[in-house]
Amino acid sequence: MSRTSAITTDQTKVCTLPTGLDKGRLPSHIAVIMDGNGRWAKSRGLPRALGHRAGVEALKTTLRLCSDWGIKALTVYAFSTENWSRPEDEVNFLMALFERVLQNELESLQNEKVRINFLGDLDSLPRRLQQLIEEARNLTAMNKGISFNVCTNYGGRRELVLAAQKLAKRSLNGDLDPDMIDENIFASELFTASLVDPDLLIRTSGERRISNFLLWQLAYAEIHVTDVLWPDFDEQALSKALFDYQSRCRRFGGLDPMSSEHHHL
Repeated sequence: MSRTSAITTDQTKVCTLPTGLDKGRLPSHIAVIMDGNGRWAKSRGLPRALGHRAGVEALKTTLRLCSDWGIKALTVYAFSTENWSRPEDEVNFLMALFERVLQNELESLQNEKVRINFLGDLDSLPRRLQQLIEEARNLTAMNKGISFNVCTNYGGRRELVLAAQKLAKRSLNGDLDPDMIDENIFASELFTASLVDPDLLIRTSGERRISNFLLWQLAYAEIHVTDVLWPDFDEQALSKALFDYQSRCRRFGGLDPMSSEHHHL
């Protein structure tokens, strides 16, 4: 794919944008359901663990591209509340993989000014992983680059229940008038309180469901489904998703101001 001229910021980082994409109309926030690691491994006669390792490499590529192209936030679905039902060996491998990736990549993330956060019910994670998450959050909290959010032990319904419980407790304590609760106050109790809602949701492997992911936040996100398995998700796949996004007319429940229906009302 041809690309615009590169803007080099250092010897290793080259910022390029595929020709034809409008830099002014890129999504500010992309959410990704990273699906297909197991199928990718199975299709190659490999253990599922190698599929997850390959998925990490795809994630690193996607994060770098989003950062280079000016995307302000990337939120990925790494481990759901339902994933605990997978075989114990796979769950243990994933927890160890999260720890290893954090240890190995944190310095690089810091150098790239990435601000990393983990969203979800983190108290159920292994203690060592919780410590690494806290260290990563603290180290990168003041970075001004892309906001990288990893949903870990995350479930959309659970997030909504927790937010409702927090608001109920505030009301019982007399700190909040229930009649004053609106969408903004409710959103302020979500894991994503500091983020704008995603503009674009990408789901890999061809599945056509949101799987309990960001149920509140995806209300008006554009959805791009690709048959590409997550470990194969690359620059071409991301570019295709962005071209698809820019082909949409985002009306947020209204009419296209250029449409004939709008002018006849």
